[in-house]
Amino acid sequence: MATLTRPGSPETGTELHRRTHPLRVDIARALPLTPAVVLLLVFLAGPILWCCYAAFTDTALTGAGSGATRFVGLDNFRQAFGSDAFRNSVVLTLVFTVLSAVVGQNLLGLALALLQKRAARVVRMLVGTAVIGAWVIPEVVAGYVWYAFLAKDGTLNEIIGTLGLGQNWLYTLPILAVSIANVWRGTAFSMLVYNAALSEIPQEIEEAAEMDGATGFSRLRYVTIPMIRRTVTTNLMLITLQTLSVFGLIYTMTKGGPGTKSQTLPLYMYEQAFSFSQLGYGTAIALVLLAVGAVFSVVYMRLLREEA
Repeated sequence: MATLTRPGSPETGTELHRRTHPLRVDIARALPLTPAVVLLLVFLAGPILWCCYAAFTDTALTGAGSGATRFVGLDNFRQAFGSDAFRNSVVLTLVFTVLSAVVGQNLLGLALALLQKRAARVVRMLVGTAVIGAWVIPEVVAGYVWYAFLAKDGTLNEIIGTLGLGQNWLYTLPILAVSIANVWRGTAFSMLVYNAALSEIPQEIEEAAEMDGATGFSRLRYVTIPMIRRTVTTNLMLITLQTLSVFGLIYTMTKGGPGTKSQTLPLYMYEQAFSFSQLGYGTAIALVLLAVGAVFSVVYMRLLREEA
């Protein structure tokens, strides 16, 4: 229990100690955080700093760079921006992100949240269980599920093969195939975010809009969306950053193929760093991917400030 003192009364021992030894008090309060800070420095800040250093060297797993690492300046970045494979990976990364996150997960998550708001309790439970069940499946497992579904001898071709529509979907439409798989797996996050946002809209506002003659679409456009626009922007930022780093799902389904038709930046980075043993070059690609994520973040944060 805190000790109360009246103005002009003598200070207690604790108050006197805090006033005369502020540094000791601050150190004592910080001591419990020391193990966590040390772990963050070793396992988070340490690798980040090493990556920033390695991106400007010829560090390699084999060859000359593995024995005597040299500082090469911006050579890794010049090599990247002059490479057709790198530019192809950047384009595919943007296509994959827009298709599966900005359009797919965002719109489908909003649609499911709107349907759940008006659906019966049993329907909400069944839909929520199915969608969240896909979300909690490990990324590699989800990749194998969709590989088995879309492969040349997979489930989809068994169903539509009699109609003459069967094909190797992972070969003919690889980036679309992995985008659909990512939408299936990641929509639950957007649905939960929008469920929370829609539950905060006052019922009186929707009833007033309905009494004014607003139809379902008009009410969505002029009432619902404006009231949750900050949630929409926040959700877009989070799912965009998550989608930029998707690796296991694509690697399991296509390994970036056929050729490089589904090789996004994370897979290109992995290939250069570990398949071709060029750690320095691969780390430079990682920094480029980090910069792409930073650009998206800046755009979304600016939109959030404008909506405030």
